[in-house]
Order: sequence, then C-alpha cells, then structure tokens
Amino acid sequence: MSRMSTPSRSEATGDDPVYDLAADCTIEDVEEGACYRATVNGVVEYGVFVDLSASVSGLVHESNLDGSYDVGDELTVRLVDVRENGDLGFESIDAADRETVQVGHEPDITATDDLAERVGESITVEGELVQIKQTGGPTVFTLRDGVGIVPCAAFEAAGVRAYPGFELGDIVRVTGRVERREGALQLEVESLDAVDESDEIRERLDSALEEQATPHDVEPLVDWSALEPMQDDLEAVATRLRRAVLENRPIRIRHHADGDGMCASIPVALALERFIEEVHGDPSAARHLLKRLPSKAPYYEMEDVTRDLNFALGDRERHGQQLPLLVMLDNGSTEEDVPAYEALAQYDIPIVAVDHHHPDPDAVDGLLAEHVNPYLHGEDYRVTTGMLCVELARMIHPEITDELTHVPAVAGLTDRSEADAMADYLALAREAGYDEDDLQAIGDALDYAAHWLRYSAGESLLTDVLGVDAADDSRHDDLVEFFAERAARDTDEQLDAAMPHVESATLDNGADLYRIDVERHAHRFTYPAPGKTTGAIHDRKVADSDGPVVTVGYGPDFAVLRSDGVRLDIPHMVEELEDETDGGVSGGGHLVVGSIKFVKGMREAVLDALETKMGAAEIDEELGSASVAGFED
Repeated sequence: MSRMSTPSRSEATGDDPVYDLAADCTIEDVEEGACYRATVNGVVEYGVFVDLSASVSGLVHESNLDGSYDVGDELTVRLVDVRENGDLGFESIDAADRETVQVGHEPDITATDDLAERVGESITVEGELVQIKQTGGPTVFTLRDGVGIVPCAAFEAAGVRAYPGFELGDIVRVTGRVERREGALQLEVESLDAVDESDEIRERLDSALEEQATPHDVEPLVDWSALEPMQDDLEAVATRLRRAVLENRPIRIRHHADGDGMCASIPVALALERFIEEVHGDPSAARHLLKRLPSKAPYYEMEDVTRDLNFALGDRERHGQQLPLLVMLDNGSTEEDVPAYEALAQYDIPIVAVDHHHPDPDAVDGLLAEHVNPYLHGEDYRVTTGMLCVELARMIHPEITDELTHVPAVAGLTDRSEADAMADYLALAREAGYDEDDLQAIGDALDYAAHWLRYSAGESLLTDVLGVDAADDSRHDDLVEFFAERAARDTDEQLDAAMPHVESATLDNGADLYRIDVERHAHRFTYPAPGKTTGAIHDRKVADSDGPVVTVGYGPDFAVLRSDGVRLDIPHMVEELEDETDGGVSGGGHLVVGSIKFVKGMREAVLDALETKMGAAEIDEELGSASVAGFED
C-alpha cells in the first residue's frame, strides 16, 4: 500500500519535494519520477548503489551521476527506471531549496525489557547511545531507552566502523532483528537513524531514568537512632549508583582491605550485580561494568589511583566505555585522599565515599559527589561502614536482604564496635543461624584471606567465606573454619616471637604504655602484618590490665597506635607532630586507633613527641578500641 502520492517523471518539476523514506518503507512506497534522499552503500566502476530505506535500493549509473561519491555519502536522486525484475535506476539531481517530506508510518517502538519475547523478529527501539565499541567484526552500539540497555550490532565490514557519524549521547532509532548470542540479547541492526524529536525523547528518557534510579524505600534492619540522620545520604549514594548502571557507566569500588571493608563492599557489589542483570540484556554485563578492588592503606593511595586511571582510560579507548564512577568504602574521608582525588578530577570522574574514619570534610568534600560518614552527624566509628553499606545495598536491590542479615554483626565484631545496636545485630544473626563465635570466625577468616589476596578482590572466595550470593553452606563452614584456625595459629606464633620484646612504661596521665619494634621483633611478610600484630599484643595487655592501656608498634618509618581508655585524637596529633618535629609526619585514624608515617631519621624524635602527647590525653575508661587490622604498614 502506497503511503504517498508522487508525481510521474514527466510531471516532476524543480519545485517537487524530496522524499525521505523511513527505514521500514518498501518498494510500494516509491514512484517513478519522484525525488528521494539516498545513502551510498557501494561504489563500482559503472556507478554507485544507493539505499532509500532498509529494503529499497538501486543503481545510479555513471551516466546519471553528477560527481564522485564514497560509501556513506548522502545525495538526492530521482527514480527514473523501475524494471520488470524490480531493479531500480536513479539519477542524481541538485536538491537545493527543495522541501523535504518525511515518508512512512512511525514504527511501533519496542521497549528493551520486552526483547526476550521478540527473539527472531524485526523491531525498532529508540534511545540514547551510551557506548560505541568497535570489534574485529561489527560495531556494537549500546542503547538505553529508559527501562533497559541493549547492544545493537551493525556490520559494515570486518573491523570497520559502521555509521561513523554517530557519537555517544546521540538520540537514535534502531531497527533490527532480535537475536540471542551466547545467552545475551542483541539487536542485529538493519538501520540506525538520528531522531528529529531528540529533545522530546531525551526529556522522556531522563524522566524515566530519574524514576528508575530512585532507590527502594526500605526500613533499616534494626531500629537505631544513629542511622536516621544518614538515611538521606545513603539514598543519595544509592541513586547515583543505580543511575550509573542505567547509564551504562562503569563502577569501580575501592574498599579498605579489612573485615569491615569487605562487609561493606561485598554486599554493595552483589546488589549492583543483581541490578545490572535486571537492566541489561547481557548476562556478562556486570563483569565489564563493575570492579571491586581492595586498598591496603586506610586511604586512596597514588599507586591505586594511577592504576584505576590507566584501566579506565584504556577501557574508554578499547571498548568505548564512559569513564567510571568511583566508590570509596571504609576509606576516603581524610586529607591523605586528596592527591588521588585531585588526579581523578583531571578527568571529571565522580567520587562517592561511605566511611566511618574520622573525616577531614574541609579537605575532601569539594572533591566528593556524595559523602556518608557518621562523624558528620555527631556519631563516630562505632557505626561501622559495613553496617551502613548493608543498608545501602538493600536500597539498591532489596531482594538480597535475607542474604545479608548476619553481615552487620560481622562488621561490628571485626571493628570491635561498641555501638548500642550491636545486641540487635547479633540477635538478627542468631535468627539466621550464626552465634557470636561463628561471626567472629567469619571476621577472622575474611581478614586472613584478605592478607594473602593482597591486591586481588577474591571474588567468589570471599563471598563463600562471608556466606552470601548463594554460597554453599558446607563449603562456607569449611572455609571459615580453615581460615580462622590458620589465622589463630599464625597469630599465636607471631606473638610467641614478639611478646618477650614488648617494652612497658607509664604515661603522665597514668595509662600503661606498651611499645614494640615490630620490624625487629616480629616475623615479616607473613600473617599477621605489623598493624594486626600490634593489635593482638594490645588485646593481651588489655586483658591483663585493670586500667587504661596504649600500645604502639613501630618500624623504621611508621607507627601503629591502639588505645583502650585513653582519648587519642590521632588526626589532630598527626597535625601537631608534623608542625613540631620536621619529621615528615602523615597519617590518621579514629580516636583510639590509627597509624602514622615519618622519615626514618626522625623516628626517635617523632616517637618521643608522640609519647608526650599520649601522656597528656584525656582518660576515658568507657572508650574502647576498634580493630587495627586496616592500619597496617
């Protein structure tokens, strides 16, 4: 059925319009003598072949051609010959000042979340290009339409860019056949066109994106007033994370390589993986879009950021990906993070941080898109990052709740939290089948595995240890028992070597001080590392003491601090030591746990000044220590 009325060739004049056919127009929609927009699809010795639509093509013979053309060039042609076999012949014409008329019914637009029901059919989708990847075969255009994301494969020639005029962010209409390749839904492109109503469509897409990015409204696992002022902050982070998934933006999670850091990062990564699976037609999408990486230091080191930038820029170059959203978990709140953050700012890479270390908001807030930290709301480190991130994960994908009910208790025990809510978290864990000894063993196993994994995320291994993501119960139990027993054995061996060399003194405020050179009197390059060794020594001394205790483990250019009953404002002490000693002092931590670094030649001066400051600190017998595992040299 013809969709237009066009004049015959004899009737055509210079005032006749030029018809621009929709992709689904057929030969029934063209008439001899009419003028059309065409695209060159092939060049031969005797002329050029042109496309008027996905199924209407023909030849402009060299005798009817007014110039030279390359594949992809556009020109205006008049249909001069319709042969009995259906072949079409055209001549090129000058289309200056002619009106262009769009021809063809608007196609039915299929939503990407309906593609599974349309396999084998030719359909049309409409949306924004969020990734363009050139492979050794087709060009893969990734399109988002407000409800999902689908890859669209267009083939020009092996390794040759198809539709070179399109860029990231363009609003397009793609017609093609829905296929399933290696388990992933894909659209095999028949046509890809710009959309005239792009502003209207973009507004609709943005509205749908905003709605879909809105996190789920979930009640916290426990009724705890300390969480209330951070709910809005967590929702803002959840919104950014969901939006990144919907925009096909990679997400790079950096987390502290200790028990609390893993209790924070593993649930968030799991929630994002599940959400990516919902949004994408490609089951392997999470592997390409989401990376979880441990950081040994309790801040973002230049070594880490240069690696992250190198990978991000490489992925943009090789795979057409956007630059990532960086997520800092259980670190990222201090002045020590600033140099790395400023490196990311060179590329406008957004950063969000969820942390419970004592923050330097004046230093970092201008570099963070979102910042969640209990200190910003009058709380402190006892609200662990793992507790916060379980709630964050549930906002992203609430269906994972049943897998995570024991995780906040593990986070609290590994960080020695004395929060009011610990009793409630332990009760939740008991309902899930874990007593306190089980939870402590999981924390010890996580810490032990993280030590040997070093810079590796430990993907499936750590989910099995933590007991999430459909972990096999029997394997989970066996792994926890094995790693926890090895951790206890190695710690005992370390302490057998170190304890005889612990020096003691009494500080001016009456607290007991214990010092040890962990570089000389503890095994190196094994578990536990210097920070963990200092913590284990401290725990034994606290158990044998009735009063406040401070323990310092030091090496040539570092010191790790632990305190029970003494209020050490370690970030403030670091600032004063830097001003007073000329020792190149840096570091940070909580009120009762932290680490500092200094130049080797100033060790004695720095340690003596540190001892004086600890002796002047306020005694607070209610103040217990958190885990020092993350403050290792």
